[in-house]
Amino acid sequence: MLSLDVSVPALLVKIGHYPLHHGGVAAIRTLGRLGVPMYAVTEDRFTPAGVSRYLREAFVWPTTGAEDPERLVAGLVRIGRRIGRRTLLIPTDERAAVLIAEHLDELAEYFLAPRTPAGLTRRLASKQGLYELCLQHDVPTPATTSPAHYREIEEFAASARFPVIAKNRDPCARTVETPLRRTTLVATPRELLTRAAEWGRQPEVILQEWLPRSEAEDWAVQLHLGAESGSRLLFTGVKVRSFPADAGITACAYSVPNTQLAEMAADFCKKIGYVGVASLDWRFDRRDGQYKLVDFNPRIGAQFRVFETEGGVDVVRALHLEMTGRRTPESPPVNGRRLIVEHIDPRTRWAYRRNGYTSPSAPARATETEWGWWARDDLAPVLAMLARSVPSAARMVAGAWRERRGIGR
Repeated sequence: MLSLDVSVPALLVKIGHYPLHHGGVAAIRTLGRLGVPMYAVTEDRFTPAGVSRYLREAFVWPTTGAEDPERLVAGLVRIGRRIGRRTLLIPTDERAAVLIAEHLDELAEYFLAPRTPAGLTRRLASKQGLYELCLQHDVPTPATTSPAHYREIEEFAASARFPVIAKNRDPCARTVETPLRRTTLVATPRELLTRAAEWGRQPEVILQEWLPRSEAEDWAVQLHLGAESGSRLLFTGVKVRSFPADAGITACAYSVPNTQLAEMAADFCKKIGYVGVASLDWRFDRRDGQYKLVDFNPRIGAQFRVFETEGGVDVVRALHLEMTGRRTPESPPVNGRRLIVEHIDPRTRWAYRRNGYTSPSAPARATETEWGWWARDDLAPVLAMLARSVPSAARMVAGAWRERRGIGR
């Protein structure tokens, strides 16, 4: 059995409103099952994370992301005093990761977290910053442009090859409303101009080359790199379905070995000095045979539990081992594991069946399945998810219909 230092608790930190986050529930379970006292920041008392049997206490603290950083730091310090012992911080979003990285000195009395080079976490969380880092270190990445005003978007629309991907330039910007609710696939120049009319005079978006699914395959890397021990834990996997299709969060994935991709990710992290946990999204472009880095999330990925070694180590457990001065046992990864996220995967299946495309690197059969919400020993989160997802899905469908109707007009 893997042994953790149960005298060191862990706190999940989130900034913003996203109660349906299966990655947070997975982190609570993976450490809680080994006896680590688990705490979490939640939007209310009845989020899936808040009702997990492995959560010792939920700190109800609704945030928007527009708060002053000093106010957020003060809130974390109050939580640290209440827990009463140094606690491992686990961010579940970019804003939380940047806040922790940039204020670690103020938090160090109460919390533990990896220390990254100044400004690096913010650059990685920024889509523009990541693109610049990729160019600087010769890491393949899709062609990206960052328009400064609407006129540049018009010029781009007149010459670009569609569809294109639109993303928020800086997910960590101190604002409640971002131009885009999520990464968006824009099909035509007309659609782009219609959307851009709502982005303001200085659009905080980037536009990125879209690699057509017929010519590309989505891959993911989950890693933990130890600062003190120098330990490396890298997992690779292929994303079979995402929501929304081709441009969203993982709905179904498999753990699949890919030594080349793992080494590319490790080499990039070494060059920029990154340590800790991260989730990287890559697309393999068959047209030129290159893996292209699409996203670098300096935090745990929502799908991290699909990856585990034969010794029972995932990236969250490796982080706890590292930060408590324990050695991470070495053992090979379990390949062929499958993740299914119940509240979004059924909605994606029909879209992928229509185009008839399947990921050629995915195994024909899973060795075992990890569910995003379901767990025999922790049933309350899946019930809370169901209670929230039905009205949420209805609002999403209605919003998409209104959005499409407006674009059509």
